[in-house]
Amino acid sequence: MCKLLIPLSLMQIGLPTVIVTIISFLLGIALTAMIYQRASRARAKTFKQDIQRQLDGATKEAENIIKSAQIDAATEAIKKREEFAAEANQLRAEFRETETRLSKREDALDHQAELAEQRAATLKQTEEELRKRQKNINLKEKQLTSVLTQQKNQLLKMTAMSVEQAKDLLLKRLEDECEHEMSALIQRKVEEANEIAADKSREVISAAIQRYAAEHTCEATVSIVEIPNDDMKGRIIGREGRNIRAFEKATGINVIVDDTPGMIVVSGFSPVRREVARLSMERLIQDGRIHPSRIEEVVAQTKKEVNHKVLQLGKNAAVETNVRGLSNKVLSLIGALNFRTSFGQNVLRHSIEVAFLSQVMADELGLDGSLAKRAGLLHDIGKAIDHETEGSHPEIGANYLRRFNESPTVLNAVAGHHGDIPADNPYTPLVAAADAISASRPGARRETLERYIKRLEKLEDIAASFEGVENAYAIQAGREIRVIVDAEKVDDEVAMKVARDIAQKVEDEMTYPGEIQVTLLREVRCIEYAK
Repeated sequence: MCKLLIPLSLMQIGLPTVIVTIISFLLGIALTAMIYQRASRARAKTFKQDIQRQLDGATKEAENIIKSAQIDAATEAIKKREEFAAEANQLRAEFRETETRLSKREDALDHQAELAEQRAATLKQTEEELRKRQKNINLKEKQLTSVLTQQKNQLLKMTAMSVEQAKDLLLKRLEDECEHEMSALIQRKVEEANEIAADKSREVISAAIQRYAAEHTCEATVSIVEIPNDDMKGRIIGREGRNIRAFEKATGINVIVDDTPGMIVVSGFSPVRREVARLSMERLIQDGRIHPSRIEEVVAQTKKEVNHKVLQLGKNAAVETNVRGLSNKVLSLIGALNFRTSFGQNVLRHSIEVAFLSQVMADELGLDGSLAKRAGLLHDIGKAIDHETEGSHPEIGANYLRRFNESPTVLNAVAGHHGDIPADNPYTPLVAAADAISASRPGARRETLERYIKRLEKLEDIAASFEGVENAYAIQAGREIRVIVDAEKVDDEVAMKVARDIAQKVEDEMTYPGEIQVTLLREVRCIEYAK
């Protein structure tokens, strides 16, 4: 409004329009500056008020933060004070406990010091007593020497013996007394050693026997084949015996056809060939076609099956005993032992049992159980081919296994388990012991009645051959010999010697499985009659 009024006034005065415009512009600028200044002052005032409000809010917030910090600090201080107090209490308790232990230890040390002082006093007193006793002993020795000298002189006077003669007599008496005491000492030591050895061996062997048990089967040396009727015998023999000759030629086994009804017998050295012959004969009887070409065909097929069965039996035995690294040839021989018997005991089952017993005893003694088990399984492998090779079965088995690079330990155990060669390792006697345990177990083996009676008679004859023996009785199937001696001729010391001599003679002159116990009885009977 002012801008409009001022130019109008100037124009009325008569000034030019340009000047009026410039003056109006300048006045607008001045007026605008004034208005801006006033607005600036208002904004500055408002800004100062905002800053003051912010300062007031910040001051209040700072005060709140300071109060919160003071509260937190006080809480933390209280917490630290409580923790410090707890630690201080714990340290005080530990100090008190340590003080108590130190006090107890100090008391114990004081007690030990007192005991040491008492022992020192006792030792000092003992030394004094020993010195006094030594003086008394020296004095008594002098007195004894004097008395002995006097007695010796009196003895010489009474007996009219020289010093040398008396010395010889005295030495002889001393020798007799020492010999008697020495015999008693030897007997006592022998008894102690026998008890210790018996306990240890019984512990090892009983542990082995208890931890392994096996079934045993018995087979005869001949095989019997049943036939449906007697007409089949004629068909087996064939025209002019051609069938039976072809059968014996193909199998290598003798066929016995007699008047016994319902059966024929196949007999031969080799148990494997005998098994082939038995199976072949049964198949021919079932088939009914019996002629030379058919016989050869059946026998060839049966041989393959039996050989496969033998190998499988060997593999099964190796798996059962966990013996690895054996070739198929060795496994076949092991399987062939299933058809071999020794005194009625199946040799394959016997070998497996010996393997387990050897392992158990080796483990008990801290030896290698796997090596002992391998030697036990292979110890009788020579029996599978002893009818084909000359020599004893331990020698045959060791020579055969040597081809397959068996370890020297196993070879020595195989060759020496019957004592044919000296043992160069602890596994050989272990296998021999396991072999004896398996063979001597009651019921494991059979023997003929004639051999049984002869063995008992020889046992009794050996015992009766010693001086002073009145009676001898073989009992417990020949496992023990009871010897009764004359008490007047044999005293206690001599009785021990007689028992040992009988046992030694039995070992030297007899062959038997296991062991034989020698029990010597000496009895004194005193009889009186009251009249």
